[in-house]
Amino acid sequence: MKRLKPYRFPLLLLASVVTGSVAGWFLGPQSAVLKPLGDIFLNLLFTVVVPLVFVTISSSIANMGTLKRLGRIMGTLLVVFTLTGIIASVVMLFSVQWFNPGEGVSVSLGEEKSPEEPLTLSEQIVQAVTAPDFKDLLSKENMLALILFAMLFGTAVSMSGESGKTVARGLAALSDVLVKLIGVIMWFAPVGLASYFASLVGEFGPSLVGSYLKAVVIYYPVAILYFLVFFSLYAWVAAGRTGFRKFWANIFPAAVTSLATGSSVASIPVNLEVSRKIGVPPDIREMVIPMGATIHMDGSCLSAILKISFLFGLFQMPFHDMEDFLTAILVAILSGMVMSGVPGGGFTGELLIVTLYGFPPEALPILAVLGTVVDPVATMVNSTGDTVAGMLVARFVEGKEWIRKKWENALA
Repeated sequence: MKRLKPYRFPLLLLASVVTGSVAGWFLGPQSAVLKPLGDIFLNLLFTVVVPLVFVTISSSIANMGTLKRLGRIMGTLLVVFTLTGIIASVVMLFSVQWFNPGEGVSVSLGEEKSPEEPLTLSEQIVQAVTAPDFKDLLSKENMLALILFAMLFGTAVSMSGESGKTVARGLAALSDVLVKLIGVIMWFAPVGLASYFASLVGEFGPSLVGSYLKAVVIYYPVAILYFLVFFSLYAWVAAGRTGFRKFWANIFPAAVTSLATGSSVASIPVNLEVSRKIGVPPDIREMVIPMGATIHMDGSCLSAILKISFLFGLFQMPFHDMEDFLTAILVAILSGMVMSGVPGGGFTGELLIVTLYGFPPEALPILAVLGTVVDPVATMVNSTGDTVAGMLVARFVEGKEWIRKKWENALA
């Protein structure tokens, strides 16, 4: 029972979804009477997302502190985190092109908007990353602009000396309050999700459940293969045959811990010990592992691509163009790196997907359930990926012979 404790809330959410789906099956169109309860839950989440994103991102940057030798470590780990996230995204992109779990189910987008004159590429870029007025940032419609502004604001705070430290402490405190607020809102999640899925199944039928099963069939094998094949490759790049052997000789305690706890953060102590046994230098592992627990999420990048493809299929939208692929990779990196450090049970990354693509708010609970279903393996890939990322950072900071030098120094 203790091993199930970290999964009690996800299991409660799944139970509420099952209960709501069964109710929708029997009630049929009459289940629409429950939809307002689901709408209340969605509105609460969308209300908190703007202050949550701004405060948590700016706070994390503002409180990062100054670095000397670690400046090089920081730059290297950000490159490693980004590249592995891109690779994970591309792997899932290829997979969903073969088998899209959302195909075969038709969900209405709601009221159709009147066509507008298309913007030029430069206008699209300006509109995506900036807002014409501060008040326009306070909208989920301008999420990329909000993220960029939050990063710039956090950087300015960190550069402002003693005055900046005061602001940074205030941001950290406000971030804690918003985390608690998310927790309070999530108390209503079982009722909100049950009500929403009752109305959803009542309207669209059981075919939606089959799409979730197809998503699981795709995600679990792809994520496990990524763990086995690509982590082996990363370990080999980091330290050759020795790195490969040491990674697989030591990584399983971290993998089991992340599966048992359902948390990358809870796995930090084990990952630090695993990294020590592998030979990652102390200053590298003590930066990469804690930061990786919040902003290095290969498993989340895999699931983000799956979720995007899932929604495109549900809403009968084509997902084959290179522009769609590049946008999906960008969104996966944002939700798997930037947004995964934002608390809220994964809802914030899903909010990002829904808002950036312009899906209706009703798409959020659909993604939330999919995220819950794939979460155990995603967390395992996220957590163990921090250890192999530490090995890669050591390779590029210390040189290609880093692991041999480490053990020579230990024997000296």
